[in-house]
Amino acid sequence: MPRRVDARANRGRILDVAEEVFGAGGESASTEEVARLAGVGIATVFRHFPTKAALLQAVLVRRFERLREQAEALLDNEEPGSAFYAFFRHLVADAATKIAIGEALLDAGGDGEAFQASNGLRRAVGALLERAQRAGAVREDVSCPRCTRCWSACRGRPRTSGPTTR
Repeated sequence: MPRRVDARANRGRILDVAEEVFGAGGESASTEEVARLAGVGIATVFRHFPTKAALLQAVLVRRFERLREQAEALLDNEEPGSAFYAFFRHLVADAATKIAIGEALLDAGGDGEAFQASNGLRRAVGALLERAQRAGAVREDVSCPRCTRCWSACRGRPRTSGPTTR
C-alpha cells in the first residue's frame, strides 16, 4: 500500500535525525531523542521502524547507498586519481559517524541488510581504485580491503585544524 505524503515526509525526517543522533551518540542515543528532534511521537517512529535495530539498519542502508551513488558518479571523472582521493578523504571524514551507527546497530541486534548495502559501496570504491591505478595515480599493490582498513583506522583521530601539542 502506498504511503501518504505526510508519512513519507515523517519517515525521511526520522531517518535524517536518526543519522545525526546515532552518528553522534552511538549506542547511547535513544529513539525517544530521535522522535523528539524529528517532531514526531515515539509511536510514529515505531510505526515506521518496529525496533531500534530496524531504524539503525535503515539509516546505514541509506548511508551506504548514498555513498555508493556518489562513488559511482565519480567513475566518469576525467581525472581518476583526483576522484579516488577526493572520495577517500570523504570516507575518512565520514568513518567515525558510520562506525558509531554500525556499532549501535550491532548492539541493537541487527546488521544483515546493511552488510549487503556496504558490499555495494565496496564494489564502487573498488571500481574507483582500479581506475586510479590504471591512470597511474595509485600504486598497483593497494587493495580495496587495505583502503577500508585505512579509513576505518582514521575514525578515532581527533579533528584538528592545525598542529597539536601533547
